[in-house]
Amino acid sequence: MGVQRAKGTQDLSPEDMRRFRLIEGVFRDSCLKWGYEEVRTPTLEYLHLFTSTGTLTPSRLGRVYSFLDWDGWSGERVVLRPDGTIPIARLYIEDMSERELAKLFYVTNVFSFEATGKESREKWQCGVELIGAGSTAADVELLLLALGVLKQLGLQDVEVRLSHADLIRALLAKFGLNPEEQHNVFDRILDGDAEVLAGMKSENPELGKTLATLIDLKGGSSGFLKNLKALFGGDSKEMEPALNNFIKTVDLLEAVGVNYQIDLASGRGFEYYTGVMFKLVIGGEQIGGGGRYDHLIPLMGGKPTPASGFALYLDHLMRLTRVATLVGPSAQKVLIKAEDSAMKEAFKLAAILHKAGREAEVDLGSQQPSEYKWLITVGVKAPRFVLTNRTSRKKFEAQTADEVIKILNPKP
Repeated sequence: MGVQRAKGTQDLSPEDMRRFRLIEGVFRDSCLKWGYEEVRTPTLEYLHLFTSTGTLTPSRLGRVYSFLDWDGWSGERVVLRPDGTIPIARLYIEDMSERELAKLFYVTNVFSFEATGKESREKWQCGVELIGAGSTAADVELLLLALGVLKQLGLQDVEVRLSHADLIRALLAKFGLNPEEQHNVFDRILDGDAEVLAGMKSENPELGKTLATLIDLKGGSSGFLKNLKALFGGDSKEMEPALNNFIKTVDLLEAVGVNYQIDLASGRGFEYYTGVMFKLVIGGEQIGGGGRYDHLIPLMGGKPTPASGFALYLDHLMRLTRVATLVGPSAQKVLIKAEDSAMKEAFKLAAILHKAGREAEVDLGSQQPSEYKWLITVGVKAPRFVLTNRTSRKKFEAQTADEVIKILNPKP
């Protein structure tokens, strides 16, 4: 048997990396324009970072890659990071807690065990964390930033699905469920487990009926949320703060022209979220998501600090993004051909073109001219340079590198 890569991993080819870098570049540029700063956290983190605070559900903890990091006769259990947000929260607590506002972004990989090895165990994310801002405007800014990146990537028909973690908790708390039971029951309901819902209905028929109705409901306006109060009647008091916050957020989204769908069922995985959550979906495939997590930093030992964030899933975006559509054909590149006697001049020309911002290669005997827009032949006698535009099939002659550059970059 030949050498094989590990199950659940993937190699990134040159074409894959072109997509990766394109997406990463658009994302980074967008974040910088909105005033965010780039950070990077270690691939290894201590296991207790994800266990002591209750930030991850037992099912997610069961899929982390952990091992003992020996130090002499004692050791600490470490993990390959399973999440992008929690390490950023740790970074903030350790080094940045004096800041009133921290606007951070990152591009990172996260790891999660998958038994069959058919699903990817390493995933790449473009993430943003907005720490110190607890306003509705902060949540809307994050959503606008995410949608702006997707628009620049040429992706259309993006669905925004909104849910609210505290609204889900308030509803499930009426059944007397503790936080762990809330996550478990909610996920089972969304998986279509009729037995768990039937059991809840038998214990509290009216509340069970309301829960079933609410999970199925979908709407596209703040009026939809206002009608929920009527659905609960006098039982809506505990839910009123969450409902009011939800209404305020969607009112602002409407004001800035963002189309959305209210769908509480999209709130799966709400373990450390506290407020509005959103999922970004294209053609039924989730390509990103995020939300508010005001309790996370104090749970990890930091001071009470509001925070929210999102992640875009690079692996999914790479399948959807068309590089040629955004940056034009790779044939903008230049191929320089020369006989051995003129090879010195060929390399000199390549260096000059690189300095001028051009992508240029010296022909090593195996390049395919069809992949290049310009073919430049270098000689030792006049004309020193012959340029062929492979698109228009026009030829040009030049005696100096400056003349070559003028031909490649004609003034309008």
